[in-house]
Amino acid sequence: MFAPTQAEVRRFFCNAWVKSQANQPLDAMETLAAGWIAEHPEWHTDFADADAAVQRTYDEGAVGGNPFLHLSMHLSISEQCSIDQPPGIRQAVELLARRLGDLHAAHHQAMQCLGQMLADAQRRSTSPDGAAYVECVQRRATSDSL
Repeated sequence: MFAPTQAEVRRFFCNAWVKSQANQPLDAMETLAAGWIAEHPEWHTDFADADAAVQRTYDEGAVGGNPFLHLSMHLSISEQCSIDQPPGIRQAVELLARRLGDLHAAHHQAMQCLGQMLADAQRRSTSPDGAAYVECVQRRATSDSL
């Protein structure tokens, strides 16, 4: 299993962004990362300098406050949807995106469910409950209010 360090994750995102801005060739994961970074102009300066990003301190538990955690969750959800793992996540995210009219907004809603699933597993010292995660996203896709 691949377990990158915090510095490696930050350098990956920064390098993907810098390469995309310079119109350099990107591999598939860099293309995906750069696309999600483009959706977050509020953090573009954070991704422009890898050395500074490695040194910067963020609230590590705050998805909205740490651009690297936030973007990692976008990549995780994208990968989950591409392989439909846990089963049903692709359809749940697609339904939520259709309901909201925006894949980016759907990802942000799914992130809340993903974060909750991980927090619950950590609190209970159990494996993450993929079915509960999918059900959470499905509820958001069918709920009248978010």
